[in-house]
Amino acid sequence: MADKTFRSMRTPLARVRGLGSAKEGVHHWWAQRLTALALVPLTLWFVVSVAGLAGMDHAAAVAWIGSPAVSVLLVLLVTATFWHAQLGVQVVIEDYVHSEAVKLVALIAVKFAAVLLAIASIFAVLRLAFGG
Repeated sequence: MADKTFRSMRTPLARVRGLGSAKEGVHHWWAQRLTALALVPLTLWFVVSVAGLAGMDHAAAVAWIGSPAVSVLLVLLVTATFWHAQLGVQVVIEDYVHSEAVKLVALIAVKFAAVLLAIASIFAVLRLAFGG
């Protein structure tokens, strides 16, 4: 009897699928919090550093990016920024887009755009860092 009551409390979709929770929420939540935590010092460093570049010419900016520590920090900043943004937009799409087809297309597009833009940004940093 208890098993029958339990089944009747499940949604029709859950009864059909029999899958229950996707069990990805905790990972997503942690990834978003960790990227946010990483972005705090990286963003502060970037703002202070760029403010210090005020008045310098292009060659000085390229030399600054060419520094190994700066290049690594810029790549970390770009990676954390696009990963965090993708996670945030994913939550908005999952919460507010109700059509499954549109939701799937939007999620794929956001992930693709985040990866493409991150790769392009990292390529630009590395190109400047290695004298391109």
